Amino acid sequence: MFKINNFSIVPKFVILLLDLGATVTALFIAILIQQNVSLAATNWEHMLNATLLILLVNALVFTTTKSYTGIVRYTGVQDALRIAIAVGLSSFMILVINTVALGISTILSLTTLVISLYTIFSFLFLISYRVLVKYLFAYAKNYKMQKKSVVIFGAAATGVATQRVLENDGLANIQVIAFIDDDRKKGSKNLNGAPILSFNEFKEMALIKPVDELIIATYTIPTKRKNEVVDFCLDHDIKVLSVPAYSKWAEGKFNSRQLQSIKIEDLLERDPIQINNNQIKSQIKGKRILVTGAAGSIGSEIVRQLIPYGPDVIILCDQAETPLHNLELELKENGTRINCVSYLADITNKTRMQKLFEEFEPQYVYHAAAYKHVPMMELCPTEAVRNNVIGVKVMADFAIQYKVERFVMISTDKAVNPTNVMGASKRMAEMYVQALSNQPDLPTKFITTRFGNVLGSNGSVIIRFKEQIEKGGPVTVTHPNITRYFMTIPEACQLVLEAGSMGNGGEIFVFDMGKPVAIADLARKMIRLYGLIPNIDVNITYSGLRPGEKLYEELLNDAENTTQTYHEKILIAKVREVSFELVKQNTYELETILTTTNDEMLLVGKMKELVPEYISNNSIYQQLDTTVISIAN
Repeated sequence: MFKINNFSIVPKFVILLLDLGATVTALFIAILIQQNVSLAATNWEHMLNATLLILLVNALVFTTTKSYTGIVRYTGVQDALRIAIAVGLSSFMILVINTVALGISTILSLTTLVISLYTIFSFLFLISYRVLVKYLFAYAKNYKMQKKSVVIFGAAATGVATQRVLENDGLANIQVIAFIDDDRKKGSKNLNGAPILSFNEFKEMALIKPVDELIIATYTIPTKRKNEVVDFCLDHDIKVLSVPAYSKWAEGKFNSRQLQSIKIEDLLERDPIQINNNQIKSQIKGKRILVTGAAGSIGSEIVRQLIPYGPDVIILCDQAETPLHNLELELKENGTRINCVSYLADITNKTRMQKLFEEFEPQYVYHAAAYKHVPMMELCPTEAVRNNVIGVKVMADFAIQYKVERFVMISTDKAVNPTNVMGASKRMAEMYVQALSNQPDLPTKFITTRFGNVLGSNGSVIIRFKEQIEKGGPVTVTHPNITRYFMTIPEACQLVLEAGSMGNGGEIFVFDMGKPVAIADLARKMIRLYGLIPNIDVNITYSGLRPGEKLYEELLNDAENTTQTYHEKILIAKVREVSFELVKQNTYELETILTTTNDEMLLVGKMKELVPEYISNNSIYQQLDTTVISIAN
């Protein structure tokens, strides 16, 4: 049995003949209308001459404009525009020839009305038969096949492009049954045959009419609305997809296979932040910049965001060889014109660091190098102190010695009321930098930034949950009530640059992290985004708090308050001041313990002296707190 959807692409010359036939038909109808649909007054000799003229002119014009070369079943706006140009050019040439001919003889005798009607009907016929063929193919392709019902969120250019891509994809087999748009002006209207609904109207429709997929085809949807849409779809077994970034399909590369499932990161994002790019650029442009921990999640993003501001050179310092090499390759592949120098080194190596400062004389330092994993640092407190405290001391001291203009240190919310070695080590680093900045006549402004977890960073809970879900589970959560603050890596780094530019020295900048997220809820939503059912398809288990882990993270100490800055998302923490001599002495004693006894209990005990709010939780170092309490009593 003949199947139209298996029919091969029609040769171009056949389309050309069909186009010529359509224009001749248009001429005949135009003349017929002029004669009140009567053939009695027709001058067949003139009709034949006009037909030959139209065939010759259109053959020339259509060949020149290549209006017949498009694949008929995929006719779109570009094809319609090409046909309109061809018909317009053809009609103009016929008008000119007819006008000249009237001055010589009456072999044509085409009136202005006939030519005008001919133009209109030619365009309509050429477009109409293409659209008819297009829908015949679409009908044949989907005949007796169950179509997938799809709703597109976004009734604008991206939504229209998404609809066209899906309908032209032979493997998609979809039917766009509606568009959703929050623009009230578009309500009660149709777009390419599909109604435009409000979100509330869509919810009512979904209750009575099955919807298989919802595609988010807009880049401006607020995060709150996105969460509402996704939550409703997950509750009603509707798969949610999103279009790829515009840069990936702006050159005609977008196809239905690029549609991607909505990610949990998309739902935890907040509305874009605004930063003072001009102020940052005026400070960064032409400067020598050192980024430590440059190959890490935060460090590498800081590097990417620094490049557009035009620094003279960026020194990429990291002790991790492979990640540093990968960053170097990435920057080269992206055609980065800024001179980025890889410098493989450990920040605790004073000799190596001094050589770095001597060779490059950096003017700005962004210190992102740190050990950050709480359970690991609880097991290895010596390394936490060595890297997070002594490493900061080495870098800060050299910054002063070599007259660095600004030193921006990246801290963590775990430094507030620390319950673990990692948090305490970061709080000690904060205290050293802040106490140092209080010294008179310093050439360097020391600025600290403090924020919580970042989405997608190395070892983050998001990545771990993804791996566990893809393996079939179980997804392990430490405690049913545990919560965390989250921020995207680009957002965190933007705020680091902004805070670094506004700081006058000695501040601890705290970022607005939004609302804390319940990790158990996060796990359930991630499982549902994979199209699975929590505790049926993938189990969630609770493993208990890890050594040093908190239930709730804090951004400010109970005894602290904040002051506003000109940026609504950046606050300045008011913390207790500590004598530089005391901090210096305690840091020296920590360094002595590291280089002599390497006694972990003694080391952590000394940390608790300097950071009295450091109370261990679920850790072997809790016995030190008991000892302190007993002595106090």
